[in-house]
Amino acid sequence: MVDGNGKGRILVIDDESEIREGLELLLTSEGYSVDLAQNATEGERRLGSKLYDLVLLDLMMPDKSGMEVLREMRVTDTDTPVFMITAYGSVEGAVRALKLGANDYFPKPWDNEKLLVEIERMIAGQRLTHENTQLKRALKQRYNFPNIVGKSDRMLRLMDMVEQVAASRSTILVTGETGTGKELIAKAIHTSSPRAEFPFVAVNSGSLPTDLLESTLFGHVRGAFTSATHTKKGSFEVANKGTIFFDEIGTVSPETQAKLLRVIQEREFSPLGSTETVKVDVRILAATNADLRKLVDEGRFREDLYYRLNVINIGLPPLRDRKEDIPLLVDFFFTKYCRENEKYLDASGKSVLRFAPDAMQVLMDHNWPGNVRELENALERAVVLASEPLVPLDVFPEHLLQANGIRLRRSESDPLPTDASLFEIVADFERRIIMERLEQANWSQTEAADDLHVPLSTLNQKIKRLNIEIKRKGEGR
Repeated sequence: MVDGNGKGRILVIDDESEIREGLELLLTSEGYSVDLAQNATEGERRLGSKLYDLVLLDLMMPDKSGMEVLREMRVTDTDTPVFMITAYGSVEGAVRALKLGANDYFPKPWDNEKLLVEIERMIAGQRLTHENTQLKRALKQRYNFPNIVGKSDRMLRLMDMVEQVAASRSTILVTGETGTGKELIAKAIHTSSPRAEFPFVAVNSGSLPTDLLESTLFGHVRGAFTSATHTKKGSFEVANKGTIFFDEIGTVSPETQAKLLRVIQEREFSPLGSTETVKVDVRILAATNADLRKLVDEGRFREDLYYRLNVINIGLPPLRDRKEDIPLLVDFFFTKYCRENEKYLDASGKSVLRFAPDAMQVLMDHNWPGNVRELENALERAVVLASEPLVPLDVFPEHLLQANGIRLRRSESDPLPTDASLFEIVADFERRIIMERLEQANWSQTEAADDLHVPLSTLNQKIKRLNIEIKRKGEGR
């Protein structure tokens, strides 16, 4: 919760100084942290800048009523408990406050003992709910969706959404930039659904011409076209009782869109060259990185099909908006590719690779236009090129380094570019200092490390990263 070291943090919003001071004395003596606001405006400012375990809110204030504050608060915050305080004991006002989302009300003057009991009960209940939610999320992250990696709020909410929609029959549209993992989400929905034991069939809508796409979706009978030498089931029939997933649905031709609409509405279709109708029970998931609403406005996508597909929309955040997940993704892909390459694994089968601090900083600073797919490619490359457990900066592809203003100097004689970035300037200064201390120590790395007050392993890492050529002891400059 907000104030983990105490009993909780409480905000008191009341225009009467005696009330504020009395509540502050009462609550702090019980171990609560207390913030005070002398009017609604100040209270809203505090609510916007901090999180609270409970709010004590006066019903009548000169600048804005407590009812208005409560109404606006509940638009974005449905969880923080609110106790209304009224000088009039108005039952009507209390009922309206409870309907707007208040948790309880106390008429002035109130019973301090009862108030403290209710505050303690409410905060304890909220904490228990919060802890249970976090535990469920942690278990879900660990067990339910092994290939969806993330602990950010956006990813945890996404996993909550996947769990909620999985059991339904509703059609779902997954949206997001290229490389965000739309097919992974579709597979997670399928494997968490009652259809998990039946097929999951993915169709890459954008990679097939219209005639081939229709044959792929609906199948064909022998003789339907020149090369149709035998009857073939389509993806819809193969996916019966399971799930069919359309990747890049926005690229489907208008003709195929019309046929898809009929399948979604009627749950039946006719294979190419056949007059017979095939009935199917399939759940339809679709994904796009395009703005389908814009395509509808431009007349390139059927509006009726758009609404059929967009029953439930799940939007995937780009990696740049959830960078706190990058360290988890690094661990996940390091282990995946270390297993594939059979290198740098501990006894439990997990990767022992880790990035040098400057290399990890590049990962955190990069904008990742290709999202998780781009990160995965960079990490696979790092595993293949790694020659020791501590992975240096130079394993990254040149374009990634350049995007972050880094140009690695391949030899000590390379001049510093006139347009050098701060990273390059710092690295050049670091290189010159280390070279100077190594020369003074007659190229003894141990003595140089002692002189620089750094561990020998740290100095060796820097020597390798900065491409410093170590001379033999006694060798001249």
